[in-house]
Amino acid sequence: MRYRRSPTAILLLLLAGCRDATSAPEPPPAPEQLPFVEKLPDPFRRHSGQRVRGTAGWPARRAEISELVQRHQYGNLPPAPGRVEARTLEETPGPGGTRRLIRLSFGPGRRLYLYVGLFRPATRAPVPVIVHIDHRGPFAVPAATVRTIVERGYALAGFDPGVLDPDEPRLIGPAQAAYPDRDWATLAVWAWGAMRVADHLIAQPWVDRTRLIVTGHSRSGKAALLAGALDTRFALTVPQGSGCAGAASYRFQGPRSETLAAITKSFPHWLVPGLARFAGQEGRLPFDQHLVLTLVAPRALLTIDALGDLWASPRGTQASYLGARPVYTFLGAAGRLGIHFRPGAHLLSDDDWRTLLDFADRVLLGKQTGRRFDRLPLPVEEVGSWGTPR
Repeated sequence: MRYRRSPTAILLLLLAGCRDATSAPEPPPAPEQLPFVEKLPDPFRRHSGQRVRGTAGWPARRAEISELVQRHQYGNLPPAPGRVEARTLEETPGPGGTRRLIRLSFGPGRRLYLYVGLFRPATRAPVPVIVHIDHRGPFAVPAATVRTIVERGYALAGFDPGVLDPDEPRLIGPAQAAYPDRDWATLAVWAWGAMRVADHLIAQPWVDRTRLIVTGHSRSGKAALLAGALDTRFALTVPQGSGCAGAASYRFQGPRSETLAAITKSFPHWLVPGLARFAGQEGRLPFDQHLVLTLVAPRALLTIDALGDLWASPRGTQASYLGARPVYTFLGAAGRLGIHFRPGAHLLSDDDWRTLLDFADRVLLGKQTGRRFDRLPLPVEEVGSWGTPR
């Protein structure tokens, strides 16, 4: 069976109608009403002004950060919709195991759905699963790469989130139409889709539910980061080439990198409308992307980028890593935070997949790979002087 968007999906998009500015969320305070913070905001400072004291205080701060970034950037996601129904559409032998196409149905009246392409090793033992957000479709990963993944003992679950919300600024997707009381933007919808795939996976006996991984590249990498930040079932989060509104800092822009002004102009539907008012005034943002990275802690996180991918701001991603590192150290999880840069351009390469697997082997399986994931190829900058609480 060949994957494609069904006539029903197209009809739902048309019935959902145009994105209505009157339904936009209440904008955040005007930038001039907020304090200017030149470097990265202190991840340990509570809204009350007090700093976190002891690791027991981190969950409350994490909840504040989650509310903060959803309000100002992504919109508020609906809760899990309950039971996810799965129907197998096709099953054949695959590289090193089996290949299966399934359809997941969920949400109000089970009207929402995703097509998921599953590759799994031929073993009875539970295996880690990589949830791969990929707008090219559920079977977009090259066969040779799939074979490498499966032979190394991992399963792969790919899906296209566009059936929940298309990448179109003037259309409301089926997921947003199903939850009209939510102000979530498109990146949040795509991240929510990855969580629904996780709903299905953790109920399967062949899945190691303690070792779920979420990843994606470019716009899908932005969504993967958000999914891992908000859903603690993902043991490892790997945004790749995610750039602006992904792993890269707004305050520490690299040369020729995508800016807040550029992303909110070209892709206004990805983020909540009020965020655009901070374009050119990023120092007054009450957050930066290092705070999104800290939401993953103490679970594992690896950012993968290319040094030649200037649009995705290698400088900004390194700054976010430096800003999140004190939180990982504070929580006793310094070895679970990684960063990797390779030469080259904006694409998802075989090297990127091998890097993901090597890091997963280390942090999830305890294997020694002989690789380092803390090499910083750019000049190290002072991103904040707040230090780690004692």
